[in-house]
Amino acid sequence: MRGPAPAEAISGARRALPAGRQRWGVSSLRSARAGWRPFPAAAWDAASLRGFKFILLYKSLTAIMRLVILEDYDQASEWAAKYICNRIIQFKPSQGRYFTLGLPTGSTPLGCYKKLIEYHRNGDLSFKYVKTFNMDEYVGLPRNHPESYHSYMWNNFFKHIDIDPNNAHILDGNAPDLQAECDAFEKKIEAAGGIDLFVGGIGPDGHIAFNEPGSSLSSRTRLKTLAMDTILANAKYFDGDLSKVPTMALTVGVGTVMDAREVMILITGAHKAFALYKAIEEGVNHMWTVSAFQQHPRTIFVCDEDATLELRVKTVKYFKGLMHVHNKLVDPLYSMKEN
Repeated sequence: MRGPAPAEAISGARRALPAGRQRWGVSSLRSARAGWRPFPAAAWDAASLRGFKFILLYKSLTAIMRLVILEDYDQASEWAAKYICNRIIQFKPSQGRYFTLGLPTGSTPLGCYKKLIEYHRNGDLSFKYVKTFNMDEYVGLPRNHPESYHSYMWNNFFKHIDIDPNNAHILDGNAPDLQAECDAFEKKIEAAGGIDLFVGGIGPDGHIAFNEPGSSLSSRTRLKTLAMDTILANAKYFDGDLSKVPTMALTVGVGTVMDAREVMILITGAHKAFALYKAIEEGVNHMWTVSAFQQHPRTIFVCDEDATLELRVKTVKYFKGLMHVHNKLVDPLYSMKEN
């Protein structure tokens, strides 16, 4: 397993933030090397000892790439949802201090979204002070089309929580100037202070968002022509009719996601086992764009048993041996009722 990221990787992942927005994930190179970050004095009265221990644990675990292995899809989805919930609550978002979340679409995150909706309905989690940025959107598909990612996010997540629609950002695949739309999306992310946690999924070929094999690992949000494998895989959402499947999309770049202070990749199913192998056990390769996150100082891969079928036995045993540590990040599950 790799050690802490090189100095240039650590400094390169940082973004300048507006004054007053002190972040645990964004520190000077000196602080990053020392593994120390000042805790705001004004927050001591409000922070519980348990919350402070969570932050110390979070800091100690996020300097390396992590692999969390759960038994099945449902458990992997629940673990990811708990982690997102705890990260938002511990951030203590408020007016003028929003938690910024990057979000994926597809079948993999559905279970995670369902659990987040459950936490919200139970009164444990609010998205009132959360801003979201989605990874991608088809070009030329009407926004109200049932297979557009606008429809997906609204039907599967946004309409069930208390997020302000103005804070939910999704690329417009029908914009008159698509490149201008991509450039504006990057500027919105920058204006929001960058992404605190970018959640993503991958395809069987290891692509993240629509950054398919051969994509530049420093790419930014842009117009992308979809590979035939992707079009074939997406045909199931369009009644199996290839003529109905969009052939182009707008997507955040690998570099866009790499700029996030933390990245969590969800990988489930035996059909993605080889992609996980490429992401974990082999080197960085632009033909497997998910492998780029080996170089991110705070990456966590969350997978189920089926997704580990191509990994070496000793790799699986090693990371399973760390589960008692990783589970401390989600147990206990925090609640906004307690704040």
